[in-house]
Amino acid sequence: MCGIAGIVTKNQMDTIVHRLRQAEQIQIHRGPDAQGTGIYLSGEWRVGFAHQRLSILDISEMGTQPMVYATDQSILIYNGEVYNYQEIRQELEGLGHHFVSDTDTEVVLTALHQWGVDDALARFNGMWAFAWLDQRVRKLYLCRDRFGVKPLYYAISDGELVFSSELKTILELVKQPFSLNYQRIGEYIQQSLLATSEESFFEGIQKIPPHHTLCFDLKEDRLSGSLRPFWSFPARDTNKQSDESELVEEVRELFTDAVRLRMRSDVPVGVLLSGGVDSSSIASVMDTLTQRDGALHMLSAVSVDSRFDESPFIDMMSRHLKRPVDKVVLDFAPEQAFDYLEQVTWYNDEPISSFSTIAHYLLMEQAKKMGITVILSGQGADELLCGYRKYLGFYVQSLLRQGQIAQAPIELFRFWKQGTILNQFSMSEAKRYLPGVLKPKEIEIAGEALRQYRWIPLGLASGMSVEERQALDIRRFSVPALTHYEDRMSMAWSREVRLPFLDYRLIEKLLPLTPALKMKDGWTKYVFRKAMEPLLPKQIAWRKDKQGFVNPQSEWLKRELREGVLRYFQEDSLIFSTGIIDRKKLLAKYEQYCKQSPGKGGIWFRDIFNPLALEIWLRRFYRYQRIGN
Repeated sequence: MCGIAGIVTKNQMDTIVHRLRQAEQIQIHRGPDAQGTGIYLSGEWRVGFAHQRLSILDISEMGTQPMVYATDQSILIYNGEVYNYQEIRQELEGLGHHFVSDTDTEVVLTALHQWGVDDALARFNGMWAFAWLDQRVRKLYLCRDRFGVKPLYYAISDGELVFSSELKTILELVKQPFSLNYQRIGEYIQQSLLATSEESFFEGIQKIPPHHTLCFDLKEDRLSGSLRPFWSFPARDTNKQSDESELVEEVRELFTDAVRLRMRSDVPVGVLLSGGVDSSSIASVMDTLTQRDGALHMLSAVSVDSRFDESPFIDMMSRHLKRPVDKVVLDFAPEQAFDYLEQVTWYNDEPISSFSTIAHYLLMEQAKKMGITVILSGQGADELLCGYRKYLGFYVQSLLRQGQIAQAPIELFRFWKQGTILNQFSMSEAKRYLPGVLKPKEIEIAGEALRQYRWIPLGLASGMSVEERQALDIRRFSVPALTHYEDRMSMAWSREVRLPFLDYRLIEKLLPLTPALKMKDGWTKYVFRKAMEPLLPKQIAWRKDKQGFVNPQSEWLKRELREGVLRYFQEDSLIFSTGIIDRKKLLAKYEQYCKQSPGKGGIWFRDIFNPLALEIWLRRFYRYQRIGN
């Protein structure tokens, strides 16, 4: 895990050197172990590369980047890990290649040089963002992994290309203000959405889309990128499903191998444990793969509020595995909460979506104190296995559309009987998935600047299957936002997070499965629960409630943080002066929210938190904004 940055320009050498060093300092938290720069002439273009290294595999100097192949024939800067690099290395050695390091970087570079982009990427199992300059054909390739776990921003300004791992780096390197992207802001304020597309919160700064490469032909006089995919989501499986017992065994084997590959490291590895089935499964598999005398580092966030505390389940897993758990207690004073919001907003590059981001920030700080550099996390499981409550609604809706009128109430009854999902329904959360006629009436806070906002349909569109809706969450509506903040919060403390559930083999196996295998007998994630049942306590494998890394944030906003919230909602605040939000209406909505009973009412905590977080973001990034756009 590292940071990368680059400039493609016709400007003089000395200006490039200065800007690359500037990028290095901005992103130093992503790679404190080593930094490297290089400038390469490709026709009339100068290509400047900067790399900040967090040493994970082969921590010697042999992993320094930029990494060069065959006397400058091709050059690579790379952020991430290709977990199956050992198997790819063996294949390349069979073709006569020799390696001088034990890094996956050298394998990635050699594979790209040997097979080209498409054939090499088809072999990679991992997470990555890289820039590869192929001097044989004078082309520059920018690429992100299949699910966009690793970030890569770019902008073309004044005839030059600038790219980097973090948005703030481009903002500094371009040296000109950018207009706010009101569509992206509207998605956040109106629908609580983040990272739905390749656009950023600033007009003109974009992200390389997941599972795509952007190629620049440096033989041309002007920079014009060509975008193309190297992978696509699996098609819906319309064939007869295999025997359930065989499927369960196959899922267990695939998941175990996904965890095994992500444990490859020359530095200590840990796991984020929430007490739910996802993280507990990762911990259990890691335990089976780790000899009893080997270390298994487990970290958990716990709350001082018993309503939100996961300690009983965390302790249950600790006893089951006979392993200790390091707990981070989320207990800070109201004034600290706003200090943390300011800190994490800067690292996050975008407004955050909840106090859970602070929880991850503090967990990563604890991981650094413990010397744990690599941490496995369960992100992606809910989207892949229909773990969220909304999927039951989508499933029932799909059954009705298919004419299975009798089956729909049967499925609802099974969940009611099991005591799962239905008893956790929340209108404040569910409302954004409902058609307009069914949404509860509420105060509309959007200001003049959001008048042209284009609403994004979030429900189950006509003709759409549940599996296709899951793919949308993985591609647009959920996973990108989750992986965004996990990457930024982990890299703020120079930690690497790895995600077994986003192994593309699991996606290709589980995503096409009928929802009847994911939501069965009143259980979400059914096939996965069955697969993990032999490794987990029954109370974990068949746990009914769903929380994850939670905290009493909804109640904080009403009470402990109320005075601070109102300070951010003063008349001269940027969310009001820019016309994004109507202050009078927001204050009225906030008053209604404060009167809601815990867990009741139609106003979601994000309806209040998001304007607060946006105001903090606007202040932190104010100097980069073009005023009066």
